[in-house]
Amino acid sequence: MSTLVIRGGAIGDFVLTLPAIRLLRVAFPEAAVDILGCYPAVQLAERRYYARATRNLNSALWASLFTPQAQLNKELYGYFSGFQRVINYIHGPWFSRNLLRIGVQCLIQGSSKINDETHAAYQLARPFKKLSLFLEDPAAQIFLSDQDQQNALHALKNAGCKAPFFAMHPGSGGIHKNWPLVRWKKLFLWVLQKFPDYNLVCVGGEADELALKYFSRQICSPRLRFFDSLPLPILAGLLSQARVFVGQDSGVSHIAAATGIHCILLYGPTNPRVWAPANVLVSVVSCTTPSMADLHFEVVQHAFQSLIHRIE
Repeated sequence: MSTLVIRGGAIGDFVLTLPAIRLLRVAFPEAAVDILGCYPAVQLAERRYYARATRNLNSALWASLFTPQAQLNKELYGYFSGFQRVINYIHGPWFSRNLLRIGVQCLIQGSSKINDETHAAYQLARPFKKLSLFLEDPAAQIFLSDQDQQNALHALKNAGCKAPFFAMHPGSGGIHKNWPLVRWKKLFLWVLQKFPDYNLVCVGGEADELALKYFSRQICSPRLRFFDSLPLPILAGLLSQARVFVGQDSGVSHIAAATGIHCILLYGPTNPRVWAPANVLVSVVSCTTPSMADLHFEVVQHAFQSLIHRIE
């Protein structure tokens, strides 16, 4: 039975949904699964175990589905007729009603709203109970292709960055989730001085442009490399090669954890018991207050050094 999963949201939201989609793939390994979601996040799933194909939810094609009593075009009818089952996480009555209007026979309605009662992955897997599928492992996993790994190694080589290296992402989806840049700078300088056999990789996206410029001007080291706005499969491949990743409550942190590497993640205003990756190699450093400015450098330094002592 072919299934379409409709999932909006940012990168972290999508990665948190992968354990639920994995339930489908394990229970029905021969069945086709497609995903209608937001680019670039869904690229992490297309032809990488989870999805046969993906479509971009931000395309104008789907706009009428969000509109009451909209005129639905033939292309929509043709697309949805190819699925025997649709699992929808889009909130709002008109979207679901339009799916029924367009002929979806088996519609399983999920919710993208997350509360503080349990980990987000468990909440996102609740719709699958209607298929008698129950989530046991909330840890997300990304399945990279050989080409993804080769592209990542090529990017590292072009930048003159050799293994071993640590990776860090000083950004997030909201400024309130960010550790102050001056503390990140202090961490960068300490790592470069304390671990002379390691290179240091700083990754970022469009929202991190100012932060990356700040570090490139403030820190001059032949062992520090910057990677800006890499395609997500290549970014995942690069992060999978890192000895340790340090980040915050961000989609990049979820990607890093899902590749299976050691991660130190800094949390303040959001609840890590709900939102942090559930992977076993993730260590969470929580601020004692909602303000990331109250997370002292020495706390993060100790967490990093303790992890290195444990794994080296």
